[in-house]
Amino acid sequence: MTPFLYVSHPQVQVDPAVPVPDWGLSPLGRARAGALAGEPWLMVYGRVISSTEEKAKETAGILATALGLPVEVRDDLHENDRSATGYLPEAEFQQVADAFFANPHTSVRGWERAQDAQDRIVAGVMLALAEAPRTPTLFVGHGGVGTLLLCHLAGYAISRVHDQPPVGGGCWFRQTATETPDRWRPLEEAPSP
Repeated sequence: MTPFLYVSHPQVQVDPAVPVPDWGLSPLGRARAGALAGEPWLMVYGRVISSTEEKAKETAGILATALGLPVEVRDDLHENDRSATGYLPEAEFQQVADAFFANPHTSVRGWERAQDAQDRIVAGVMLALAEAPRTPTLFVGHGGVGTLLLCHLAGYAISRVHDQPPVGGGCWFRQTATETPDRWRPLEEAPSP
């Protein structure tokens, strides 16, 4: 498999009056993405692909600028579709997210089913990799579908136990010729050589 890095966007500017896919990064999120952009270990990636959502595109833009690359935007890499509920207060969101992962074959409150979101993100990533099989690729997306992708690659059943650590987003995992992802790592954690 073509080596790739999957990065979830870091902290966002929450605004209940704005559709969630249109949220941008917060100042902290921009600073964390900027710090990652300066890491020399990113220089192996020759392609940057982003979800259509603003927070992912903003993160991808910061990283792509540091790499001197354009950003490709793909429709099939978006976060799980939560438009049925829109913005939810944090405690309620966490409860619904728990149910989303715990019931992958059921639509929870009208959300996209976890199994469908997993099928979509896996197909999207595999298609992108097949288009440039010799180019290590950096994907920028979201924690929910990123966890579903990680579960698929690692052979885990869909479960929130494999979700990002509680650092406000801004995590990564990678697939290499010799390494299959096993967990998320915060942006600040460099990979082992």
